Amino acid sequence: MTATTTPAPARAGTPDRRDRVRTPLPRPRRRHSVDRPRRSVTLTLLSSLVVLYTLLPLAWLVVSATKTQPDLLGSPGLWFSGRFALWDNITQTLSYDHHVFLRWLLNTLLYVVLGAGGATLLAVLAGYGLAKFDFRGKKAVFAVVIGAVAVPATALAVPTFLMFSKMGLTNTPWAVIIPSLVSPFGLYLMWVFSAEAVPAELLEAARVDGSGEVRTFFRIALPLLAPGIVTVLLFTVVATWNNYFLPLIMIKDPNWYPLTLGLNAWNDQAATAGGQPVFNLVITGSLLTIVPLVAAFLLLQRYWQSGLAAGSVKE
Repeated sequence: MTATTTPAPARAGTPDRRDRVRTPLPRPRRRHSVDRPRRSVTLTLLSSLVVLYTLLPLAWLVVSATKTQPDLLGSPGLWFSGRFALWDNITQTLSYDHHVFLRWLLNTLLYVVLGAGGATLLAVLAGYGLAKFDFRGKKAVFAVVIGAVAVPATALAVPTFLMFSKMGLTNTPWAVIIPSLVSPFGLYLMWVFSAEAVPAELLEAARVDGSGEVRTFFRIALPLLAPGIVTVLLFTVVATWNNYFLPLIMIKDPNWYPLTLGLNAWNDQAATAGGQPVFNLVITGSLLTIVPLVAAFLLLQRYWQSGLAAGSVKE
């Protein structure tokens, strides 16, 4: 006898397997070009041209600084030729005319430390105060700052010279340091950055805990303002380091020249008859002048980050 099996009745409310509709498995979605980062040939070419335009003078300066005076005058190209004389050129540049290049370097450092450092300090204090405190005449101050940003520095050079001449400060380091202390752009930048980077809730919590305004600024606000401070510092350092027109009209004593005026004096000497032997010193001195700026950017770039206050306040 053959045993027959009877299918078990389906449970109530449960469809039979034979009545079920097979649903196809979802196919893996193909990645379209939208999911991938778009690449623009035109943008790549334009970026390459900008990079080439920026690095080409620097490459020429580095290559030219490795050449001797005859090689530099004979083959001023973009490739090395002749004897590698970089260290000899550096030694001659630093020792030429009783080490005057070192004197100009110290003058420039003096102007940068006092001028750019003071401008950054004033910009941070004023920007934080204008962003976090309300007082009468705040809108007028804002209008003055915006107007000062729009006025070019060269337009104020002659009035500044006449004023300093009346005060007897021309041909002194103060004629370069004092005007460098004012940075309207740095003030405006710190004003805007302080308003966004330092939450008002943090300041209120510190005041409730009994912290004074000075302690609140140094313990809470200052660490949050680090990216803005570094940005303003780099802007003012570069502006003071490369400042040429203001020292040109203010300083006549070569002992107080910054590097910009000193290298220009060497260049004028190289352009005259019989002055060509210092042309290699002009090239090498220019290379040594930009090295501190490049080093400053490389050392301070890690502070260029935003969003340090993100997540500090729980909503």
